[in-house]
Amino acid sequence: MISTRYALSVVIIIMLALIPTVIHSYLDLKIDDNVSTHQISDVLGSYVSKPTQRKQEWGADTFACYDWIERIYTNQQGKSVRLFVGRSYDHKRLYHHPELALSYGKDLRKAGEIQYSAQPKILVKLLTNESRPVIGAYALLYDNKLIDNAITHQLMTSLLQLITPRKPMTLFYVEAENITAKSIFSETDAAFVLENAIKDFLALSKSSVLVQREGA
Repeated sequence: MISTRYALSVVIIIMLALIPTVIHSYLDLKIDDNVSTHQISDVLGSYVSKPTQRKQEWGADTFACYDWIERIYTNQQGKSVRLFVGRSYDHKRLYHHPELALSYGKDLRKAGEIQYSAQPKILVKLLTNESRPVIGAYALLYDNKLIDNAITHQLMTSLLQLITPRKPMTLFYVEAENITAKSIFSETDAAFVLENAIKDFLALSKSSVLVQREGA
């Protein structure tokens, strides 16, 4: 005969376990903030852009991105910066060595973190090649906040994410040629494009929040 002594406790545990299952498997609940990477201006300062030739399926296959852009920003002096901005609910796909896909064959290695721009504070992961004049850098955004450490962030928010609808993470990635590893990153064209793309996106996000509040 099965004892009913712990029946209530077992039922409670099962119900708690069902919450994330229902939210993420059956209902697949996600938060849509109504902001798109395509809204980022194709002109940042003196840099005018054009899209690259990657097919739309590439972003979904590579980073599980439901929304992404990749553009080449060029100024009047002919200096170019490639910018990728992608949004995904699969956070690890974005923060786990994005350079392997976005700078394939460039042999970029992590060279530390650089903080620049006072408002907002931008902390980027810097990537360099000691033997070639090419650099890369990227920053991550979640819930309108720039993430210092993606792994720590995911661990800290993992419990909350189990019982709430998923929110997207946004990856901002730049690559620029003819810049050496010894260059001061904050003074480079790559830093300018990255900073202004982030600021433009944050401005769009704030505008979207205001519109949603006014419509509530």
